[in-house]
Amino acid sequence: MARLKDYYKKDVAPALMKKFSYKSVMQIPKLDKVVINVGAGEAKDNAKVIDAIMVDLAAITGQKPMICKAKKSVANFKLREGMNIGVKVTLRGDRMYEFIDRLFNVALPRVRDFRGINPNSFDGRGNYNLGIKEQLIFPEIDYDKIDKVRGMDICFVTTANTDEESRELLSLMGAPFAK
Repeated sequence: MARLKDYYKKDVAPALMKKFSYKSVMQIPKLDKVVINVGAGEAKDNAKVIDAIMVDLAAITGQKPMICKAKKSVANFKLREGMNIGVKVTLRGDRMYEFIDRLFNVALPRVRDFRGINPNSFDGRGNYNLGIKEQLIFPEIDYDKIDKVRGMDICFVTTANTDEESRELLSLMGAPFAK
């Protein structure tokens, strides 16, 4: 289960230490957390949408999702403050490593015409963001039981200071960046 975590300690950390010539092992970047977010604008009309998303996200991550509420009222979107508009899950520790392993090795290769993930989606501070168009790429989701195809945003939060360090960390952990 924690195969990727052991791989990080044994292979990734020493490779990063050597490449960036850190003075201390505490300078080596590591993954802090992974946040999976599903925005559901149609939830303002139909409250059952949130429940369906929560079931899907719980199956994918193995953790109970949290409902996100609107912070402000926006008249153009017919949105009031406090309405349920999304669902998110924050993964840390063994669940995070297990999810990343399944994402890189099982789910992403199932995407049609997959040529790799965008290597330019870093935020300048060492965090990486990835958008997925459909939840069907995960083997835990049964095609017959979904009501609608929904996408999700996945954010990899690292302790790296630069995008270069973060890109090297993720590629050593198996991220299939496009060439």
